[in-house]
Amino acid sequence: MGAAGLAAPARAQGFPDRPLRWIVGYPPGGASDTFARLIGAHIGTRLGQNVVVENRPGGGAVVASEAVARSAPDGYTLLHVDNGILVYNPALYGRLPYDPDRDFQGVGFIGRFPLFLVVRPDNPVKDFAEFLAQSKTRAPNYGTPAVASPHHLAMEMVKRRTGLEATHVPYRGGPAAMQDLLAGNLESVVIDCASGIPFITTGKVKTLCVFSEARSSRAPDVPTLRELGHAEAVAYGWQGMSVPAGVPAPVVARLADALKAGVGADDVQARYRDLGIESAPWSPAEFQDFVKRENAEWRPLIRDLGIRLDS
Repeated sequence: MGAAGLAAPARAQGFPDRPLRWIVGYPPGGASDTFARLIGAHIGTRLGQNVVVENRPGGGAVVASEAVARSAPDGYTLLHVDNGILVYNPALYGRLPYDPDRDFQGVGFIGRFPLFLVVRPDNPVKDFAEFLAQSKTRAPNYGTPAVASPHHLAMEMVKRRTGLEATHVPYRGGPAAMQDLLAGNLESVVIDCASGIPFITTGKVKTLCVFSEARSSRAPDVPTLRELGHAEAVAYGWQGMSVPAGVPAPVVARLADALKAGVGADDVQARYRDLGIESAPWSPAEFQDFVKRENAEWRPLIRDLGIRLDS
């Protein structure tokens, strides 16, 4: 028993002695993949081993989540997590092959992505109040990157808490929705900062509001819904890192230290500033507490809205 008790600390001291896999549940080229590769390079330098990003898209990242949940709890398999994987999916699916509350433990936070409501520059509405008022007469449509994306669920929450009427049109990715908006085939789009800031800062779209608690540093003239009198209409997209439950605490601590260093690297922070992404150097416990708060907020709301992906 004494030898067994010493095994975990010994493994942690030698960690890592081979490359790590960072599983991303989305295709190459998206925000999750981009930041996993950018930050992963810094993590690899910090740990002295390569971090290999492996894309496993499918089923709202359920495929990737199940693969990591069933992997060895040794710290060599990492999962790129977000609102969907850790918070939304249990409310969206009647049955999942993984339990995010039981099968994963948090390593740390990558960042949160403010969400904006935009229309074409030639749209006659002046602001969100006018957009809201006109929706009572004729509901506009709005595009998002996907059904049950943070963008979609955030807008459904906004509708519930402001009285807005609007019809969802899902796309395969934010850029596709923006393209249709600019082509005149769509009336509005909920877009995250990573995809939307280039359009917002150049005036290619008219931005009615941001769903954050505070204004975005990259779009300081855009009011929050909270400012406009809708105090509970707050939402973000966000990303983090988790590992299978049971990874030894010293290994989690090493990974957390490397993740903080990666997110804090000069080139990563420059990219964050350029796109308006917000980061916080949370410990694993702080990240876990954040996820619990998100669960308490969003799971009951999703169930109340009746949005499902398996019906």
